[in-house]
Amino acid sequence: MTLEQLRRAGVSNRRTRRLCGPGGPWRRLHPGVVLLRNTAPTRQQLLHAALVRYGPGVVITGADALQAHGVKCPAPDDIQLLVPDHCRVVACEGIRLARTARLPEPVLVDGLPFAPPARATLDLARSEPDPARIHRLLTLPLYWGLCDRQELLTELEEGPQRGTATVRKVLRELDEGPIQAHGLAARVLDLVPLPPPSWDLTICDRRGRRLGEADAWWDEIGLAWQYRCSPGHGGGFSHLALAATGIVLVRCTVRQLRQVPGQVAQELARAFGDASRTPRPKVRAVPLTPTGDAA
Repeated sequence: MTLEQLRRAGVSNRRTRRLCGPGGPWRRLHPGVVLLRNTAPTRQQLLHAALVRYGPGVVITGADALQAHGVKCPAPDDIQLLVPDHCRVVACEGIRLARTARLPEPVLVDGLPFAPPARATLDLARSEPDPARIHRLLTLPLYWGLCDRQELLTELEEGPQRGTATVRKVLRELDEGPIQAHGLAARVLDLVPLPPPSWDLTICDRRGRRLGEADAWWDEIGLAWQYRCSPGHGGGFSHLALAATGIVLVRCTVRQLRQVPGQVAQELARAFGDASRTPRPKVRAVPLTPTGDAA
């Protein structure tokens, strides 16, 4: 709550200072903003406090926005906020402010206003000096199917140009095909009530010999899904080796993920039922290394 809200509720500034003092039951988060308990604030409470501090019209961007859109990425210590360029406000500790004439239409998640995925990604990437880190950041919204490469390019062209040379270079060289396939697959799984799988694994026999790859794998029942079927990934005769062990295998292409997701979802549901009724094959799954070999 703000000091003004507390005053309207009958709590004087003097009493608020005492309640926020050492050993008191409240805690001051920002100038004029009080948490009505004295425990360490959660990230959600910090986001609420930042919005209370800077008022309506601000938008949360960066890692917090990506997390709100479902992307698994660590949140930095600071909260990134977009504020209208006419606002003359001072950043508090733990807050990074960016004034902009291009305030995006916010996406409301749990009542909080977040920047769209492409904007949030680029706001985060612009402040990152490491090209490898920039590459990983730019792949996140593609990997989770939140936007495509063209949306990132458009947002980059329309935004500030200063300090974007490395971001532009990485984005130009980015191959979105394999990255976006996962986002399409994730949307297919939203259509069918299956437990979440493990992703990108190598399937080996009991002696550790490689049998083939699974883009998605349900370990408890031995169900494999290859959705990037090509000679370089899950192609050749590896599917025969997998099937020979008793693995129930679903194979499709990225085009099918994009054009007939409902049919792919139905096939996955049918295969899951088949795998649940058969003994689990005697195989083990190990993570892929960046080169595609078993770790």
